Parts: sequence; C-alpha cells; structure tokens
Amino acid sequence: MTVAQPLLALDHISLSFKGVKAITNISFAVNKGEICALIGPNGAGKSSLLNVINGVYQADDGRITYQGESRSTMQPQWAAKRGVARTFQNIALFKGMSVLDNVLSGTNLKVKSSWLEQVFNLGRAPADALRQRQKAERVIAFLKLQPWRNSIVGGLPYGLQKRVELARALAAEPELLLLDEPMAGMNADEKAEMSRFIVETRREFGTTIVLIEHDIGVVMSLSDHVVVLDYGKKIGDGSPDEVRTNPDVIAAYLGTKHG
Repeated sequence: MTVAQPLLALDHISLSFKGVKAITNISFAVNKGEICALIGPNGAGKSSLLNVINGVYQADDGRITYQGESRSTMQPQWAAKRGVARTFQNIALFKGMSVLDNVLSGTNLKVKSSWLEQVFNLGRAPADALRQRQKAERVIAFLKLQPWRNSIVGGLPYGLQKRVELARALAAEPELLLLDEPMAGMNADEKAEMSRFIVETRREFGTTIVLIEHDIGVVMSLSDHVVVLDYGKKIGDGSPDEVRTNPDVIAAYLGTKHG
C-alpha cells in the first residue's frame, strides 16, 4: 500500500540569533488535511518555527519539504504563491480600513491583471475584481462577519479582529494555514467559537492547519497531531493522547524538567 506523502515535512531544522539557539534539530511532518498544534512554554521557539516555515526566518540547518519540493530555505513570496498563509500573534490588520477591504487584501496574490489594467479597469481587471469580491464575500459569510463587513477594523472588539485576520488569510485560498495564537486574549465563549471556525475551515476548504495555542484543553480537543517544544527542542510528537501521557511533556509543563 502506498503511504501518502506529508504536505509539510521539517527535517533537522535549527535556527539561532547571534549565536543563541532558538530552534535545535527539529523534525516532524504534517499530513494533508491535518490540524497540527505546536505547544510549549513561552520562549520554546514556536513562533520562530512558524517563521521558518513561511520564510520570514531562514534556518541555519535542515530542510523543509512542502508539496513534495525540498528546500534548504523558504522565501515568503514563494511560500505565499504556493498556498501558505499566516496570521500573527499580534494582530496585523489595516486598522483604518473596513472588514471587507481587509479581507479583499488577502486575495491579491491570485490577481491575473496587470497594474495598468487595474488602474484603468481594462482587460482582465473587471473579471479579477469580480472574483476577488466573490471570494471575500464567501469568507465573510463563512466566518459570520456580515454585520461588520463595512465597519472599520480598528473599532471592532479584539475577538472580532482576530476573526477578520483569519478571514483575510482564508481569502488567499491557502493549502497550508499557519495560525499564531488565534485565540490569545479571548474568553471561553470566544475560544469555543474560534475553535469551531478552525474545524469548519478544514471541513469546508480542505485546509491543512498548523497552529500555536497555549490553552491545553483547546489543543487536545481540536488537534489531530501535537508537537511539543521546550527551549527550542522537540520533546513530544504524536496524537493528543500520546502527548498527554508523555513524561517529558508533563515535566516541562509542571516546571520540573529544568529544576
């Protein structure tokens, strides 16, 4: 029987900043359609690892294989064009623009018309504009953002802004979606709602998701696969049940590992 190739594989990835190791020899794979959680104490290297995956940081060592293509480094533009989208720990939206305009900005990579065609609304530009609007409206409806579609993002509650950031990422029609603490700062009800949206994103669009989350209860109920980092090293990798009973993971979270 042929074993399906993972969508994403990291092989012996290391990263340092001015000689200080942020990530050391990390390897794991993410299968297509999977929800994979990266967890670990603060400073474990989780966000740095997402930055390596989408090319914001360049690894010192190791290789990344995405969609069957192996590379020693990723470039942000290459990753984006190949369907890697990202949200950030600190919301990165255009605060003075409407929800609709923010979501539309996520469709720009799929535009086929030239800048000149867009300026004069000629050639391929009208069809592009229609496709962009249809994509944006579909995502807005999917995430139940219609009541705020024309609202200025900067005036929205924090939880809604996080949802708008997810909408913008989904408007790019990603194959791989990287979510950096999508539920940070949310109350229990908001977390439950965002969890449902993440699960529905996988079901509706077939999106593979790698997320960072500190709420272990959310992680264990949401994820198919959990990778645990501590001080830049991988200490756990498996199903939620496997990780939950891993002695190294338990020690790290109880604070006894480095005592």
